[in-house]
Amino acid sequence: MLDVIIIGSGPAGFTAAIYAARANLRPLIIASSVEVGGELMNTTEVENFPGFPEAIMGPDLMAKMQQQAERFGAEVVYDDAAELDLHGAVKRVTLGSGRVEETRSLIFATGSAYRKLNIPREDELSGHGLSWCATCDGFFFREKEIAVVGGGDSAMEEATFLTKFASKVYLIHRRDEFRASKIMQRRAFDNAKIEVIWNSEVAELKGQGQLSGVVLRDLVTRDTRELALDGLFIAIGNDPRTHLIHGKLDLTSQGTIAVDGRSSRTSVPGIFAAGDVIDPTYRQAVTAAASGTVAALDAEHYLATLDDVFPTLVDAATTASPEEKP
Repeated sequence: MLDVIIIGSGPAGFTAAIYAARANLRPLIIASSVEVGGELMNTTEVENFPGFPEAIMGPDLMAKMQQQAERFGAEVVYDDAAELDLHGAVKRVTLGSGRVEETRSLIFATGSAYRKLNIPREDELSGHGLSWCATCDGFFFREKEIAVVGGGDSAMEEATFLTKFASKVYLIHRRDEFRASKIMQRRAFDNAKIEVIWNSEVAELKGQGQLSGVVLRDLVTRDTRELALDGLFIAIGNDPRTHLIHGKLDLTSQGTIAVDGRSSRTSVPGIFAAGDVIDPTYRQAVTAAASGTVAALDAEHYLATLDDVFPTLVDAATTASPEEKP
């Protein structure tokens, strides 16, 4: 039986693995069969992660994190967690292959997924003029003309932030009014660099290898027109990846996993959560990594307490027959 299983292989998951492995907890990382590395695998240059003054490619950063975790003894499995049994002292994870792993603690670091426009070539141009993170990529668009898609607070905030770099920011929205808070709308309306394009959607992405513009569709007249752009930021929300724990762990009103204060402790003892799956606000690689550190330290403390106070509980759960297991 394992000491800790980590589900997720982004900055939170690999950082948790580094700390857990250095504590001799023999972590097993369930890294996914298709999406190893998280959202940073879709990012080109990362300039705001400490320790890389010359920037680093997103996939290279994740590869280094994985190598560091494996160096200390973490094991990586390229499979998906298909089902969780979180009852009792021993937690069970069923993989897509049918393999079942048992562990005394589990760190949930599955991240979140940015909502997409679901139009052709979206994945192809991701990181090549198309972005979901102004904080991450805004610096690359100095004196460029760009656009933000969305109508909520996130879109207003991203558009306003991007005016620090871009010469022009279009704000594209499907309706004739924003759903953002009044104060966030006012900041956007008062910014001379921002121009709002109402009742419109992005129908097509233009450019070969690099975004050069979009085709806009007017949702009232149904007319289309091209808009030349150097960059497009999509700010229509994101969804934490919590499908595995619905009905098993408490969630917040924003759909993220609820944790106790600044800790990573969830509503079930022995289950910890880290990274974007608990963070609806910042969603940065460096904050996710810090959150992974917290989760590993919390798991280490939990296991030490478990060994001291309930040594026979885990032993009994491990040796019992399947019918007798708690």
